[in-house]
Amino acid sequence: MLQGTGSDVGKSLLLAGLARAFTRRGLNVRPFKPQNMSNNAAVTADGGEIGRAQALQARACGVVPRNDMNPVLLKPQSEGGAQIVVEGRIWRSASASEYRELAPRLLPRVRAAFERLARDADLVLVEGAGSPAEINLRAGDIANMGFALASAVPVVLVGDIERGGVIAQLVGTHALLDAAERDLLAGYIVNEFRGDVRLFAGGMTAIGARTGLRAFGVVPYFPAAGLLPAEDSMGLTQRARADWPATPSMPALAAGNGARRPTPPSCRGQQARLGIAVPVLPRIANFDDLDPLRAEPDVDLVMVAPGRPLPREAALIILPGSKATIADLAFLRREGWDIDILAHRRHGGRVLGICGGYQMLGRIIADPNGMEGPPQAVPGLALLDIETTLANHKRLGYVRGHDLASSMPIAGYEMHLGRTCGSGLARPMLSLCGRAEGAVSGDGLVAGCYVHGLFANDGFRRALLASLGGAARAQAYQHSVDATLDALAGHLEQHLDLDALLAASRPVAFS
Repeated sequence: MLQGTGSDVGKSLLLAGLARAFTRRGLNVRPFKPQNMSNNAAVTADGGEIGRAQALQARACGVVPRNDMNPVLLKPQSEGGAQIVVEGRIWRSASASEYRELAPRLLPRVRAAFERLARDADLVLVEGAGSPAEINLRAGDIANMGFALASAVPVVLVGDIERGGVIAQLVGTHALLDAAERDLLAGYIVNEFRGDVRLFAGGMTAIGARTGLRAFGVVPYFPAAGLLPAEDSMGLTQRARADWPATPSMPALAAGNGARRPTPPSCRGQQARLGIAVPVLPRIANFDDLDPLRAEPDVDLVMVAPGRPLPREAALIILPGSKATIADLAFLRREGWDIDILAHRRHGGRVLGICGGYQMLGRIIADPNGMEGPPQAVPGLALLDIETTLANHKRLGYVRGHDLASSMPIAGYEMHLGRTCGSGLARPMLSLCGRAEGAVSGDGLVAGCYVHGLFANDGFRRALLASLGGAARAQAYQHSVDATLDALAGHLEQHLDLDALLAASRPVAFS
């Protein structure tokens, strides 16, 4: 089990690389994460949903995603609450304090899922969540040491040297564990090192002297990591900040003083690159939809952080998926992005909505049963003649068909609660095995649908960029993901003692 000294230290990526490396050695490997918190989810072969990271790890193992790989998924809907998905299905919603009381009840189901995976595998690689050093959350924990103790799983600590203070990360985490938890520690990994690793020899000595733990290796920074889907929006927020200059923004037009905020230089004066803008919403979901566009060398994908405008020169604005569509639509309006979108559309710009973003483009979003909060109905952006009602039944599944504008084949998945109706559906965007899906405005400038994964279809992506006046140069996106996983596995083979890691594993004691 990989447990981190904090969030976003690289556990998911390391596990994916280890999964591919051990699979290439001929082992039957499975990934497992007892509890995940992310709005970036994937559909499973058994008709449920799990965290996107576990789906990528399953791919690294050469197997299809299964519900058992992530039996508890928390999908944040507000600052203090989340939807709880258990064994791939919505269980209930709860506040953070309520979940702490509920979590221990889920441990038997978590262990059962783990044992089902283990019966089919030579090796199960387990990923923790956050850090075991968060001792205020230890009571009722099922994500880190709570699971490891219950299942007698050896633990490898992962620290991120790029954050600074990696010695304190590892030594401090070790110090905060109790004796039984320390007994499970097999060693540690230092991740994301830049420069000459020999310069850190003294640091390794210090960690070993203070913890007695074995070092399994120091992993240098892996630049191609950005080509793989991110686990949650923490990495996305960092990308959004990087897309913008650090200078303070001017007040928004929506603030009432008539001033416009500055346009980012990435979409200004660079005619050779096609600008595509995406507002980063608080509950953005399934944003790995955008990764194939980011990989295009001639596309400037701008993730627009709050406090910034949507760039005027963008050829396309994409409204992404959302876990809380009504709340994110209200946020979009507070940011003044609705004004930017309407102006963009008025000047002939294109707009595309995916799932929650598609719902926002309609006239009304109704939540009569309070699926996302208080029961209510709110006006949408009215760029498509559709209305959406959030229903109790969630649609989950893989789909195939073709894009009606380009006739290009598409494959993807649906994951949504909404049921959409209206005259705009008479102009669908897609045909899914004869079933019409999505809507397109009468002038063709605005479109939306519920299908995730569209841009990973090379032909569709190429046709879309051509219709915007750009070009697609990146080919075979799915192949590039597997090539990156192979490169990551080779990277870890070179810098980690994989034989020692494998030797540290233990047989599963089935209940």
